[in-house]
Order: sequence, then structure tokens, then C-alpha cells
Amino acid sequence: MIAETVCSAVSAAGLGIAVVTAYRKRFLAAARIAAYSLVPVGLVMTGVVDWLADTAFSPTAWAGFGVLGLAWLLFATTRTVERRRGGTRKERKAARAAAQPEAVAPGASAPSLGQGARPAARPAPASRGDEDFSDIEAILKKHGI
Repeated sequence: MIAETVCSAVSAAGLGIAVVTAYRKRFLAAARIAAYSLVPVGLVMTGVVDWLADTAFSPTAWAGFGVLGLAWLLFATTRTVERRRGGTRKERKAARAAAQPEAVAPGASAPSLGQGARPAARPAPASRGDEDFSDIEAILKKHGI
């Protein structure tokens, strides 16, 4: 009851301001003010104000808001953990598919198994330290030491 009275008073005050604005020959601004001032009355007439008042003083409604907040927190947490683990669901699925060996017929030849397609392994290059010493030895021999 109080909410309806307050909304009606706000609308009446807004319409009064709109009339004064129209008297000053600012019709566009007056129409805009009138539109804004009619919104509270429209909300009262549709029942939105009653619904809001019932919701604001209802413990069940506040518990529902708490449950919605918890659900949002769980969604946000799982999304953060998913990002830190690296990748989306599609990327993890593709990685799992790549990790599984492909099915091959029992009597398949070596090239169909993918063994013949690999290039021959190159010998491991000499360690970096050996190259440094050979360079130093070459410099020392050049200078006759």
C-alpha cells in the first residue's frame, strides 16, 4: 500500500515538472519527463511493485538468491580451473585422441604402421663443451702454444 502511494506521488511530481517544462516551450524535454514519470504508475498497475515488495521481505526469495549466487560461484570457479589446466574441452579431447594409438590391421606391413615414413635418426651432435675446447686448441696451436 505504501509503495503504491509513493509511486503515485513520484508520478504526480514528474507530471508537474513536465507541465512546467512544456510551459517554457521545451516540448521535447517535457514529453521525455512525462514518459519517465508515468513508469512508476505503470509498474504499480502491472503488479511488479507488489511482486518486488513480496520478494524483498520473503526469506524463501533471499534463500533462492543465495542458491543462485552459489551456482554462479561454482560456474566461475570451474571455468577458472579449466583455464589454468590449459585448454577447452575440445582441446583436451583432441589431445586424448592423439595420445591413443590408431587401430591397425593385424597383418599390416611396416609402412602402414608408420615406421617406414620416419626419416633415419641423425647422430647426436657433439656436446657444446667439446666444440669450445677444439676452438681453444686451434687458437693455441695457431699461436704456437
